[in-house]
Amino acid sequence: MYKLIVLLCFPILLFSQQQRIEGTVSNAEQKKLSFVTVEVYDSQNKLVKTLNTDTHGIFILEGISENPIKIRVKNSEYEYFEKSFDTEKQQIIDIVLKSNHKDIEEVTVTKKKPVVKRKVDRLEFNVENSNISSLNAWEILKKTPNVTINNDVLSVKGSTGILVTINDKKIMLTGDELKNLLENTQGDEVKSVEVITNPPAKYEAQGSAVLNIVMKKNKIEGYRGVISSKYVQTQYAKGNMGISQFYKKDKLSVMGSYYRGAGTYFREGTDYVNYQEDQTRWISTMNRKDKNNNQNTVNFNIEYEADSLTNISLNYSGYFSPKSFGTYHVPTLIYNNQDIAESNYLTINDHHSRSINNSLSFQVDRKLNKNSSLSWINYFTGNNSRKYQNVLTYLDFVNQTPEERNFLTNNKSNIQLYSTQLDYQWKKDKFELESGVKYSFVKTNSQLDFSDNENGQFEYRPEKSNVFDYKEQNFALYSSLAYNLDKWSFKGGLRAEMTDLEGVVSEPHEINKNNYWSLFPTAYVQYTTENKQEFGFSYGKRISRPSYSWLNPAKSYYNLFSYFQGDPKLKATIVHNLNLTYSWKEWNVDLYYRKELYPSMEISFQEPSSNNLIYYFTNIEKGQAYGLSVYKNFQIKPWWNLVLSENLEHNENYFKGVDDILYKNKVWNWVSNISTSFTLDKNNDWKMEVGHNYYSPGIQGTFRISECWSAYFVMSRKFFNKRLEASFVFNDIFRTMEQKISTKYANQDNYFLDYQDTQGFTFSLKFNFGNQSVKNVKTIKKTDEQDRL
Repeated sequence: MYKLIVLLCFPILLFSQQQRIEGTVSNAEQKKLSFVTVEVYDSQNKLVKTLNTDTHGIFILEGISENPIKIRVKNSEYEYFEKSFDTEKQQIIDIVLKSNHKDIEEVTVTKKKPVVKRKVDRLEFNVENSNISSLNAWEILKKTPNVTINNDVLSVKGSTGILVTINDKKIMLTGDELKNLLENTQGDEVKSVEVITNPPAKYEAQGSAVLNIVMKKNKIEGYRGVISSKYVQTQYAKGNMGISQFYKKDKLSVMGSYYRGAGTYFREGTDYVNYQEDQTRWISTMNRKDKNNNQNTVNFNIEYEADSLTNISLNYSGYFSPKSFGTYHVPTLIYNNQDIAESNYLTINDHHSRSINNSLSFQVDRKLNKNSSLSWINYFTGNNSRKYQNVLTYLDFVNQTPEERNFLTNNKSNIQLYSTQLDYQWKKDKFELESGVKYSFVKTNSQLDFSDNENGQFEYRPEKSNVFDYKEQNFALYSSLAYNLDKWSFKGGLRAEMTDLEGVVSEPHEINKNNYWSLFPTAYVQYTTENKQEFGFSYGKRISRPSYSWLNPAKSYYNLFSYFQGDPKLKATIVHNLNLTYSWKEWNVDLYYRKELYPSMEISFQEPSSNNLIYYFTNIEKGQAYGLSVYKNFQIKPWWNLVLSENLEHNENYFKGVDDILYKNKVWNWVSNISTSFTLDKNNDWKMEVGHNYYSPGIQGTFRISECWSAYFVMSRKFFNKRLEASFVFNDIFRTMEQKISTKYANQDNYFLDYQDTQGFTFSLKFNFGNQSVKNVKTIKKTDEQDRL
């Protein structure tokens, strides 16, 4: 019987002696090290094999029958590594090399700087456990390479058509709501930010670029939590506080957080409109003050490992703002050609609004075999908002009897989105295949009710009211293939999307339908030299569909002489991106070209016959830009860090003016971000940072935007064994973020000064409780499911 068992097991024993073992070499910052020499010795210290890691830091041990083996790694930048391994028990070998640079006696750095890694199709900004992980997600985006935030508008290398995702899931929030969500996302929950200027075929074609925020998975067993609060003082006070809780036990992982914010928000603005026809100049001063004392952000995530091959997750996020309210007093003076204020009017705008956003996703990940896996993602979001305003105007025009005018508007909007996506991934040796299918459906309804007393008594005005219904279906198929050959990495893909849309306008009645197929190819090449220089090329075609609110033709009045209007016939923008990249020793250089066909944007024009200033969304003829981005993180001393981020771009916009003449608006635009940070104690508990941001003049369609700059200061300190963290931030120290946005061509001559209340300080506290340490992970035995792979 014993001999029979030995005979049956002999092939298995023989195979185990010559099995294939995969290993990786990385540094303490978890960066995979390429072209590192790995030496394998037997038990007699005889050299058996010499290997080199590939571009992903991977090496393969094959055909080695010796056991145990000894692995040695020598590298001038890292400490000598030597360790023995049992090849019968070891399936994966992870080698971590320690830096041989010694810290100075005064300061010992335990937290690393953010790591920038260039991948074949994206730039990965790894902030996990870095010296900026104490910031929130919004502040982390400000420090991400190639990302610019100017007046709360996100852009990547000058392009503002950005799709923001969290763990590859689309966020149906924009503007202040998106900023609020990210400000309430703790930085120590963020693993990395992926800047994808040419998104691969897996991502939907919408948006000129993708910012994907990758959240960390909870690896700490037991229960822990974070309580945080923040006080912000600008012109008026603001603040928020909340709690995040985490629980992990065996196969179950749960996370939940709730944050509540309140405060008063202020914005200064002055409008100047010059009418050549009657030689008058209109100047309006608008200081907007709004209160919002009930902002609620909720996140909940649960993950369950059904078995060793199947993982199920459910995520919910919500934003609730029941009431934001304010009253604007806007005086307007009208000067004649002798520069005498001969007329005036006063607008009193009393308004309030509410906003509710709910997002729910359900995901199942299944490992099919050793090389392939399947993911099924379902996503639903609903956005409901209401805006009400009561606008009272006192008119006192020359040669006219003073009068009082009043109008009311009530704007209701409801957006619902559902999508389902199935992704297949196959990976073996040097090949990786991704393929999938996606279907999404969007339904929006917007209703504007308008009433006024223009006819002597207050009445509903159906000709100024509007109902807008919009439906859009999108069906997509994609496939991409990646191939790694020593120093070369290749990836290419194709995405096909079918769009079917219908927009119905009630007043005047109009139906707009469109159905079209579009193909979106992507291509990437990356080459890594012996001394770790990386050269890359990528191309991608994208589409930027207009936001649903931009399609609504209803006139949203600011006052009697100014309103905003969308266009239901807006075209989708086709974007072509070309990139040449270079990386070496943390230098990241990006030379790019972008061409946009019929870009849609907000522009303004003045109408002399009615003295109206109208803001509306429209398609301009085309836009193109080329530029150079440079990013470098300098570690001057172990306790002193300097970050340099520069972007120089030539931007051109072509638009048809009100006189039907084609105009060209162009500019050289320079965006500079320089910051330096210091670690002030040995335990990395006390840090300081000083930074400077500069934005040279820019353009947007008909607009020319003036330059601005700002300086900031940050100080943070940890107490009680790092459980309590306090930080102080002073933004826009010299109050230099005011901008002038002007339009001047043909008979158009207007501009406005805008200051968004950026000068101020923030004081925040964060307390960690519960289990904060990672316990040793127990060895998990193979299950029946794994044995079948």
